[in-house]
Amino acid sequence: MRLVLTSLLLLVSSICHAQLGASSQPGNPFGGANQPSFLPVEDAYQVVIEPNDQGLRLYWQIADSYYLYQHQFRFGLTDSQGAVSVTPEFPPAIERSDEFFGDTRVYYNQADIQLRTERHSGAATLTLSSQGCADAGLCYPPRDQRFSVNFDTGAVTELAPAPRTGTTASSNTAAPASFGTLAAMALLAFLGGSLLNLMPCVFPVLSLKVLSFADASPYQRHRQSWLYAAGVVTSFMIVAATLITLQQGGRAVGWGFQLQSPGFVIALAYLFLAMGLALSGVVELGAGLMNSGASLAGRRGDSGSFFTGVLAVVVASPCTAPLMGTALGFAVTQPAAASLSIFAALGAGMAAPLLLLSYSGLARRLMPRPGPWMETLKQFLAFPLYASAIWLLWVAGRQAGVNTMAAALLGGLFLALALWLWQAVLWRQVAAVASVAVAVALATLPAGGGERPVNTSHASSSEEAWSPRALADLRAAGRSVFVDVTADWCITCIANEQAVLNTEEIRSAFDAGDVAYLVADWTNYDPEIAEFLRQHGRNGIPFYILYPADPAAEPVILPQLLTRNTVLQALEAISEKKAAVAGTL
Repeated sequence: MRLVLTSLLLLVSSICHAQLGASSQPGNPFGGANQPSFLPVEDAYQVVIEPNDQGLRLYWQIADSYYLYQHQFRFGLTDSQGAVSVTPEFPPAIERSDEFFGDTRVYYNQADIQLRTERHSGAATLTLSSQGCADAGLCYPPRDQRFSVNFDTGAVTELAPAPRTGTTASSNTAAPASFGTLAAMALLAFLGGSLLNLMPCVFPVLSLKVLSFADASPYQRHRQSWLYAAGVVTSFMIVAATLITLQQGGRAVGWGFQLQSPGFVIALAYLFLAMGLALSGVVELGAGLMNSGASLAGRRGDSGSFFTGVLAVVVASPCTAPLMGTALGFAVTQPAAASLSIFAALGAGMAAPLLLLSYSGLARRLMPRPGPWMETLKQFLAFPLYASAIWLLWVAGRQAGVNTMAAALLGGLFLALALWLWQAVLWRQVAAVASVAVAVALATLPAGGGERPVNTSHASSSEEAWSPRALADLRAAGRSVFVDVTADWCITCIANEQAVLNTEEIRSAFDAGDVAYLVADWTNYDPEIAEFLRQHGRNGIPFYILYPADPAAEPVILPQLLTRNTVLQALEAISEKKAAVAGTL
């Protein structure tokens, strides 16, 4: 049984490793095997600054197959007296029809810009903003740079960029919050983590651990619950450290980023399938296997309890609970120590209900006495796991196409065959390991012959795809705009859409108020959506924001769990503002 454990663990690690190694796309640590590699932004676009008699010469060296947008350049110069007037002189650019900005002008290979300045002596600080894309499909978020310039000596030194106005700065540039603010956000994170236990993603995993308390001794209950809590908190800390590291490296990622990788999604589906087959009695997970840490649904065993906590965190990421969004958005604006404390509070909140159950006699008295019902319930709990596996394979199909989903389904068949074959007979063990190898190979096949379908799961005829250009154009035209940041792997998003946003009452209200509906689909990684979330202090989804018709008015951020009344009241509020503005004209 230990050999099949090793094979299953290799299955998950091999699939994830194949996806990790397939792409070095900035901001996306996971990528499909058919995705190209992209340069870091500082290597794709290198600028040389030279003071001269007219001001400053800015010479960008642009890597092959990369380009910079002319209209996205921004320049600023300040000295000890304040702002200095600057005027850029752009060289001829290439006309381009762009999917994000429409008809625009771009620079390939180089951009030699003369910046005329009122000041030609002394010291000053130059600020630059630029944005570029790669022909292969990646668009980087806007990049800010600062330079110390001495016009007399010609010395130019790059400085750390200042945080963008209205954006979330990386944790190494953010000012620490006060103790009271940090404590309040930690409390929000704790409450949000507690609510995660009510989400459908976590239920199949958590219920298996609760089931083990029915016939456990007090010592076993307490020990298992603390090990589960350790697994939860440790996993949150690892996720937090990964996010902080990636974001400090300039990568635009957010909560749930691992589910933007088809390979990770398929590996998780296989894990749910194996757990479901074990609960259905196809394979018996014995004590030795549980002690090795493979019994993710184990009823006993130290490593099994710890790993159940790990798995609970992995599957919780699609279900962002209320109160989590504000706490996570705050966490990524803080220094590393404060950010980690927020994630630790989130993990403690998620682990708290199970700890309470292990110590509360009243809560345990509400549970039925041990008996044959436990075996029936165990077998029943296999079906939510099968349903979760089906949903995850659907998500993989939405991400990478129907061929990828079909290959993953076939891989799941070979995984089931491997578990069925496994017995203490050498030839069956060899056949089982071979079947696992086939499952790994099928899951890591490059997608081909079946393009990813156009995502219509969130769309209706009245919706448009979100882009910075689409949002800017609609606001410039004086229209109210509702932006829905969603993903196929976000269960809360789908629940909100089905119960509220896609209802006839809400759609009629959007039409009556002439409110444009933009959908930002984050099922696959998109750095511009990550940047958009950061601009509004958010790190995960769902995210809903309503812009009034007046471009100068502040937008309204809606809660993560929507009700019809919440949306209708927000629409009514911006409608009243629109009428008030019209009345003053």
